Amino acid sequence: MKKVAIVCAAGKQGTCLVNEAVARGYDVTGFVRGNATVANPKAKTVRKDLFDLTREDLAGFDVVIDAFGAWTPETLPLHRTSLKHLCDILSGTKVRLLVVGGAGSLYVDKTHTTQVKDLDSFPDAYKPLAEMQGAALADLRKRDDVLWTFLSPAGDFVADGARTGNILLGGEEYFVNKDGVSRISYADYAIAMIDEIENANNIRKRFSVIGA
Repeated sequence: MKKVAIVCAAGKQGTCLVNEAVARGYDVTGFVRGNATVANPKAKTVRKDLFDLTREDLAGFDVVIDAFGAWTPETLPLHRTSLKHLCDILSGTKVRLLVVGGAGSLYVDKTHTTQVKDLDSFPDAYKPLAEMQGAALADLRKRDDVLWTFLSPAGDFVADGARTGNILLGGEEYFVNKDGVSRISYADYAIAMIDEIENANNIRKRFSVIGA
């Protein structure tokens, strides 16, 4: 049985990841801060801030999933610093690091010169977040000492959407389903993430997922 650590496991995406991993039969530990608790009773809870995690804290796991999220202007840089911290403490180990990413850094051309966030139609309110997540991915691409994977969701990422099990996988480029829609629920996104634990198809790669 694989041992899976989910960092920031009390959030909405973290909760979906915990539930999916537990349902697949994994030994799941959720890392949370403060008085937060992992909602699934079949998962263990460890209360420790991400930045306080050490190499020893994560040494016994097969996979670490980073579900960190920050939204305010003053906390957006934490996307880069938190990911760097996790990479540093996993450096040189066989522990895989799977990262919950964003869609803004997906490419919209075959030459990979223009990203979703660069389009005029991209909402201004989300550009700072997309820029920071894109920078975090760029940092990650430079790490050959960590077994990382970065998963980008659809353009419309629905927190409370249903778990349908109908997903389509892509690569570095933005894509849509047969209805011309790029949308996925947090629960369906979790399916793709836990599938990657089992399949290991994207080590040191970014891939993407949308709802079929």
